[in-house]
Amino acid sequence: MRQLIIQVPRGNGKAVIDIAISHNGANLAQFEGNADEPIDLVMVHISNQKVGEFVEQLQDLPKVHISLIPTGVIALQPPASEAPQQVVDVEERSPIEIFLSGLQSVGSWRGFLGYAALAGFVVWIGLYTNTTYLLVAAMLIAPFAGPAMNTAIATAWGDRPLLGRSIFRYFAALAVTIFTTWLLSLILQQEIPTSLMLDNSQISAVAVILPLAAGAAGALNLVQSERSSLVSGAATGMLVAASLAPPAGIIGMSSAIGRWDMVISGLFLLFLQLCGINLSAALLFRIFGLSAQGTRYQRGKQKVFFSALVITIMVLAGLLTWQFINSPNLQRSSLAQRANAEVQKTVEQVGLAKLIESNVRFTRSNIVGQDTLLCVIYVQRQPQVTASNQEISDRLTQSIQTHLLKQNFNVTPLVDVNVLETPTFSKNSTMENSG
Repeated sequence: MRQLIIQVPRGNGKAVIDIAISHNGANLAQFEGNADEPIDLVMVHISNQKVGEFVEQLQDLPKVHISLIPTGVIALQPPASEAPQQVVDVEERSPIEIFLSGLQSVGSWRGFLGYAALAGFVVWIGLYTNTTYLLVAAMLIAPFAGPAMNTAIATAWGDRPLLGRSIFRYFAALAVTIFTTWLLSLILQQEIPTSLMLDNSQISAVAVILPLAAGAAGALNLVQSERSSLVSGAATGMLVAASLAPPAGIIGMSSAIGRWDMVISGLFLLFLQLCGINLSAALLFRIFGLSAQGTRYQRGKQKVFFSALVITIMVLAGLLTWQFINSPNLQRSSLAQRANAEVQKTVEQVGLAKLIESNVRFTRSNIVGQDTLLCVIYVQRQPQVTASNQEISDRLTQSIQTHLLKQNFNVTPLVDVNVLETPTFSKNSTMENSG
């Protein structure tokens, strides 16, 4: 439940009480006071879902002032035997409360940009030193989740001013993080990308699933009452930032060392994340009733909602089309997995050796006009095979390269097959060692 304190001119307190009773308000109280004129103060506890309707009806009263306490309260009423049921009766937050909290969160700039800069420092250290847990720390302090979710709130509500301010804050925070990482790479004279940069810059064909899931998780967290959620806001915010902080750091660092292919991958990810988060979160907000229709807060317009949603879908479709026609640059992670499966299949079909391990990845080197796929394979000869290790290696190398080229991966497969021998011990040597 939510607690509201309503201030009205003297004599109107009874009307507030009657409206609260019509919305099943609990633990109602009225006090008389004086401000510039005699007033009535009414304390109301009301269900989360009824806050919006209650506030709407209060607008008909003269000179009404409303204080909404944005935290859950437990309003217990007699008989005492019903207290357990009253405690577990938890509802989602009201749409108007979600919308107003979104408006409130776009006010502060100094702390917002400060966190964006700090996230840049931490993500740079993590990428530069190949320290994964520092990337997690950067995700925790990166302020990207707020503007991303506010963009979805503005889309669902159809609020053009909030939509514009949220998108501006989103790209302002990203610009600060990117600039911070770019400047650090220049100052410390970084010359080549680190392995963690390369790993995080490789995009999967299913990369769009992460922002869709992050948007849905963020929307659910904002909709649910704080007493009904088993997942903290920090966790869902980290999920949103997880898809944004590393790409922002990679863009800054890669531009400093001239790796424009990695810059393009990072930019692709940032736009993909924003569109995916906005699509899933906005639709979920609409399902939970977040809409300006039927309210007096007429900043929101239905045509703005449809326009923003259509633009989001069109941009997302364009990004996905670009991803799948621009192979392998924007699908390297998925292609490496598929190529690894094809390598294992080829070794099994040739039949000269058993596969021990295969490592397939795109290389760090940036050879113009060539996407190098490095395949390092360890095999063990089959017992009945009499061919030499070199013959086995040459045969498997040729077969794997030919098979990968037929798959139209648009890569240059460089294959290194290592044939390993099992240790052999004679009976006498074993007895001597035991003696």
